[in-house]
Amino acid sequence: MSEVITQAVEALNEKMGGEGFSGSAKFVIEGEGSIVVDGDGARVGDDDTDVTLTADADTFSAMLSGELNPTAAFMSGKLSVDGDMGMAMQLGSVIG
Repeated sequence: MSEVITQAVEALNEKMGGEGFSGSAKFVIEGEGSIVVDGDGARVGDDDTDVTLTADADTFSAMLSGELNPTAAFMSGKLSVDGDMGMAMQLGSVIG
């Protein structure tokens, strides 16, 4: 498994503070793999979800660290969203 994915799962779980997410979302980190976030927290996976967010590793890292707002990443084309936009916005507030 990719070190980027492993670190991202840990960071997402830490940001959520042990709380799950009311829907389901998948982060696809280009060239690295994918992470599923749902009621159980974040984990490595490629399940079907309500929304899929795709970005490169640098963009994803910047969003997790707070250097890049997820909405700004989307508006600038660095983050693509496929599926439930409301769920994406809810997740953005969790990680942003």
